[in-house]
Amino acid sequence: MFSSEPVPRRAIELAIAAASTAPSGAHQQPWTFVAISDPALKHRIRLAAEEEERQSYEGGRMPAEWLAALEPIGTDWHKDFLDDVPWIVVLFEQVHGTFADGSPKKHYYARESVGIACGMFISAIHRMGLATLTHTPSPMGFLREILDRPANERPFVLLPVGYPALDAEVPDLTRKPLDEVAIIIEARPEDQGT
Repeated sequence: MFSSEPVPRRAIELAIAAASTAPSGAHQQPWTFVAISDPALKHRIRLAAEEEERQSYEGGRMPAEWLAALEPIGTDWHKDFLDDVPWIVVLFEQVHGTFADGSPKKHYYARESVGIACGMFISAIHRMGLATLTHTPSPMGFLREILDRPANERPFVLLPVGYPALDAEVPDLTRKPLDEVAIIIEARPEDQGT
């Protein structure tokens, strides 16, 4: 539930710049962020995303167990927010780079590197007081086509960015407590030496 209140382009640029400080395998920075504010293009993305999601939710792509897991969150194939948000940012993984002669250049740990950059982008957006969520309609090949990206780039995640709507309803979700997600192993005092 996003507001259509404008978000300055500079905010998106700063979030991408922050994300681009992420560590990456062999420092190859195998990501491309594509930021879209054009209403017609956002609408094309919405229609394509909804068709993929409709096939997932109603066309049998998602097993009953997965649909049951999503039920408490209240999601479905309708993605109105893609028209509402001022920005859609699509993060692409560069599966491989390209040498000057056009031959492919191997990227190391590309998926992990892009995942770290994604997390840093989300943190930067939240730090600015904006909202986003990860949206991964599957398959996502339509994003490469609509955004005219090269064959070596694979859509990783779609991130709508904006302010939360004034009447936004957030599901009452709980997080696992620290003792369920962390194991802390400290040095014993007798092992610390002098």
